[in-house]
Amino acid sequence: MNIKYIDLIDQTFNFPQQEFKVKNNKLQFHDIDLMQLVKMYGAPLKFTYLPKISENIINAKDWFNNAIKKVNYKGNYHYCYCTKSSHFKYILDEALKNNIHIETSSAFDIDIVKSLKKSGKLSDNAYVLCNGFKRDQYIANIVSLIDGGHKNCIPIIDNYEELDLILDETSSKFNIGIRIASEEEPKFEFYTSRLGIGYKNIVNFYKKEIAQNPQVDLKMLHFFINTGIKDTAYYWNELTKCLKVYIELKKICPTLNSLNIGGGFPIKNSLAFEYDYQYMIEEIISQIKIACDEAEVDTPDIFTEFGSYTVGEAGGAIYEVLYQKKQNDREKWNMINSSFITTLPDSWAINKRFIMLPVNRWNEEYERVLLGGLTCDSDDYYNSEQHINAIYLPKYDKKKTLYIGFFNTGAYQESIGGFGGLQHCLIPNPKHILISKNENGDLTTKLFKEQQKSEEFLSILGY
Repeated sequence: MNIKYIDLIDQTFNFPQQEFKVKNNKLQFHDIDLMQLVKMYGAPLKFTYLPKISENIINAKDWFNNAIKKVNYKGNYHYCYCTKSSHFKYILDEALKNNIHIETSSAFDIDIVKSLKKSGKLSDNAYVLCNGFKRDQYIANIVSLIDGGHKNCIPIIDNYEELDLILDETSSKFNIGIRIASEEEPKFEFYTSRLGIGYKNIVNFYKKEIAQNPQVDLKMLHFFINTGIKDTAYYWNELTKCLKVYIELKKICPTLNSLNIGGGFPIKNSLAFEYDYQYMIEEIISQIKIACDEAEVDTPDIFTEFGSYTVGEAGGAIYEVLYQKKQNDREKWNMINSSFITTLPDSWAINKRFIMLPVNRWNEEYERVLLGGLTCDSDDYYNSEQHINAIYLPKYDKKKTLYIGFFNTGAYQESIGGFGGLQHCLIPNPKHILISKNENGDLTTKLFKEQQKSEEFLSILGY
């Protein structure tokens, strides 16, 4: 009978996989020796493997361009990075190596855009798509870009007042987009997204507020599905409704030439993850082409704004199992030396799944466990509800330290967790490591941020 942890994985999944393999009883991630990383920097730690960002961007561009060529689509593809997924400079520096564009969500995003432009990282010709609900500071910052000559700054109108607010602040000619308020999935607590303007109202809004205004050109229709791009009847139905609006608008608005199919690609959340990116892209491109050809209107340029897909699979976290608590005959709690609430907030807030694997001791017997964090909060745990099935790990042995890794955690966790600020129960942020490759293709590591110290917490708290 096979009872080793590696046997369990071999029997359950196709393993090894592209990014995961086991060497000398230890897990490697993109050929990174994770135990060596622990020996160098200790645990807990977070890391970002920067080359994965460029890899995913290049893949998406190839898939779209292949689909465009295959169906003879008359339009170009533009990849935008959704900055709210991770605003860190090292993320933007890596992503912008790939000739991409930016999508913003709030006022301070524009300050990041200006910094990137000043440093030469972001081209003056790059598109800056300004999404989100906009008021004074965000409007002022957008206008400063427009008045500064950034012609491809496109505020995406979210509600009926925003256009007037921009017009009140500038006499420059500028381009805009309009966001469609898509209908949510039936299981949602509400019917229609709070963001954007309803399908039935967009054409009238254009006729009344834009068509006769020489200062404004409508360039883009923005279609966003909260659940992301998935092969479901719901997604295809919403896309069809979006295309009807695009076609109706295009017939009366010659400047309209772009369709933003916002709503991201899923990322790998288990070793059993399967998703045919090329198929989905070909279907989307084909449906847009068929609808436009039938209506005898020009096909639009395609924009996407991928956030999690860009950065999610670049991130990881490693924890040490400190102790095992047996609370009853069935439940064993492996206590980690950090907190899920503070370091992986999506795992408890929305039961988000991440890939979880032991870093060492793969050739030893396994057991079923629960994982608990250090805070005194009953919600600070990770169990089978977040995981794709029961959690199994090598058996706890106080003489053999066990390290566990969570992978594809690179999107949103630092921002939601309040990186560098107060943490629940004052559990510190782990140290953060950046991993890259040099000119010879060798892996290099760099300490980005030390683990938080008590002095930082006390300063914030006013002590």
